[in-house]
Amino acid sequence: MLFESLFQNIEEKVTITESDKTLLRSFFRVKKLRKRQYLLQEGELCKDIAFVVRGALKSYTLDDKGNEHVSLFGLEGWWISDFRSFICGETALLNIDAIEETYVLLLSRAHYDTMLDQMPLMERYFRILYQNSLVTKDRRLISSHTYTAEEKYQELLRQYPFIIQRIPQHLIASYLGLTTETISRIKKKQLI
Repeated sequence: MLFESLFQNIEEKVTITESDKTLLRSFFRVKKLRKRQYLLQEGELCKDIAFVVRGALKSYTLDDKGNEHVSLFGLEGWWISDFRSFICGETALLNIDAIEETYVLLLSRAHYDTMLDQMPLMERYFRILYQNSLVTKDRRLISSHTYTAEEKYQELLRQYPFIIQRIPQHLIASYLGLTTETISRIKKKQLI
């Protein structure tokens, strides 16, 4: 049952067979995270990328004052990791922890490499994911530099309307580079 959302996600981008699914299962391991439990901490080596089956994670950095700066959320059907650390073998700059109880499928670097060698369709799948990720990062960068606070919030709602119900307001504010008070003002203004 835990693998069905992964298979569905893959099938949205490439065609997989039942024998592909059997082989895919062998590369992943399941992990359950309690609320606030770390998947990765800054300074560690990121050994896995994670596919979120159920739950929600946040990826963030901490500043000198201990304030969180959220860079990414990981919800059902999304991948999350410190990709720089995972790919380059450098220590992680990001922290990743659970916003709520979460189940993930973990793929180690060794299994990732083996899987890509044995399953060209997964290389194609990840290429599509990486392309989409670059487009999303470009949009986010442009938004952070050129949009007003209200436009940033509206764009988030347009792209991910469900996120407002799932993610606490202070984390959304951090993700958008805004204060919680600014988000409250924007929401209040929308009600008028």
